[in-house]
Amino acid sequence: MIQPDPMEDLFIKYIKYECSDEEMQQIVDYFKNSDDLSDVPTVDSVYDLLENYAKMDKDLAARIHDTILNVDKEERSKLRPVSNYWKYAAAASVAVLITVGLWFLSNKGTSDSEFADPIIVNNQIEAGTNKATLTLEDGTEVALTKGETYQINNATSNGGEIVYRAGERNNSKIAYNHLTIPRGGEFQLVLADGTKVWLNSESKLKYPTTFTSGQTRQVELVYGEAYFDVSPGTEHQGADFKVFHNQQEVQVLGTEFNIKAYKDETYIYTTLVEGKVSVTYKNGKQFLEPDQQSRLNIENNRVTVADVDVIGEISWINGEFRLQQKTLKEIMKVLSRWYDMDVEFANKNLEEVRFVGVLGKKQSIVDILNNLKNIGDINDYEIHNKTVTLK
Repeated sequence: MIQPDPMEDLFIKYIKYECSDEEMQQIVDYFKNSDDLSDVPTVDSVYDLLENYAKMDKDLAARIHDTILNVDKEERSKLRPVSNYWKYAAAASVAVLITVGLWFLSNKGTSDSEFADPIIVNNQIEAGTNKATLTLEDGTEVALTKGETYQINNATSNGGEIVYRAGERNNSKIAYNHLTIPRGGEFQLVLADGTKVWLNSESKLKYPTTFTSGQTRQVELVYGEAYFDVSPGTEHQGADFKVFHNQQEVQVLGTEFNIKAYKDETYIYTTLVEGKVSVTYKNGKQFLEPDQQSRLNIENNRVTVADVDVIGEISWINGEFRLQQKTLKEIMKVLSRWYDMDVEFANKNLEEVRFVGVLGKKQSIVDILNNLKNIGDINDYEIHNKTVTLK
């Protein structure tokens, strides 16, 4: 077996998502070239090769196992709704993870303590699913749910997505619809111009049912989080595309970007994946380049721009929550929206504990909490109906 010192350094970097492309390939080659592994390794076989590295556990084995399998997939991009996802994934040296992968950032490392079983009473917490409320121009509300179809005028829904067909509007009036996503929900939308929108839990979008060729296309993110893959202006007589919020305006020509503007957060985050956008706010305007994020403080109208991990910011549209040194308080805020649950911290010190890793959006809340408990400072937790208490 290869001497542990150089490989262990790579494993530690891999845990922290700090590996370069070449370093990640070294890790993949190390396991694939081992006599102990077949072309399609099992998690156990990967774990067996990690047993000489004291800091490495089953979670890391599962992550490396998934990485090995995904490196060889020739049609990975077909599994993702965003065309650029894998390009950015390769640049960031990340892999698709189906199982929980969390790593605790502290000096004490993984805890080996034995804890009592958590108290779980009438657990009603479930992972989110496709659901939304469509509000028509006349105020009629229609529930869109997974597995059910709906059709009206130029819109059709299959229960996971609603698609609007192109058509000329009546010049006397612009008809608007609202799509509202509750906690514990997500939904996709194709606007009449072909622009694709992914809406996260607890979000609301206002948009016209059709557009006028050559005129600016405008929608409003009332609140929440949305990912936009905008149909290029070249296909609409040069018409640009704008996303309004009551605190800012994003103008684009044809691009992919994410906006997060939740009502209970101080900042509005605009992340550019590809193309070019301008973000206009009360005190000025900022232009973003790919891999940059603007952060507008809605209390003082100040904006900062920083380079970010794009994959981490948009992972929610691909069935993951990718955590880069997030505090437990931040993590629980994200999970509370997706699982439609309330979270209480009996131990306030836990709020600032930081983790890195990936959570699968279809995992049970019990699996996630058990993982957090086993590797972090969480001594115990309780579930009562739809409330989680962390101790």
